[in-house]
Amino acid sequence: MDISDIRLYCSQKPGSWEDFPFDETTLVIKTGSKMYALISLTNTPVKINLKCDPDRSQLLRRDYPSITEGYHMNKRHWNTVTTSDKSSHDVSDNLLKELIDHSYNLVFSSLTKKEKLTITDIQ
Repeated sequence: MDISDIRLYCSQKPGSWEDFPFDETTLVIKTGSKMYALISLTNTPVKINLKCDPDRSQLLRRDYPSITEGYHMNKRHWNTVTTSDKSSHDVSDNLLKELIDHSYNLVFSSLTKKEKLTITDIQ
């Protein structure tokens, strides 16, 4: 998946929206008030930071060389996934979508009841 595919996939999730709170090259994708994906628009290959259950993070990092500790993030709760390095790419598009879904679900479940209701009422 490239950046435009990732953006399209994320945009279809309830309450998802894009922001640039840090600088003009770091795309942050949020649901409600919380971020669930960060992408540098200048990195090649494309890298995306995604929230992940800590136990699952350890397994993913062990099994997939292109999944590492979250860059500039809490290393326990965030992974960085390299998505387009053709020479060592080992994360399929389906797995990447699953990891995006997992990140979104973790973040959505941590929103306040009011935020969840606002998002689900919009849909």
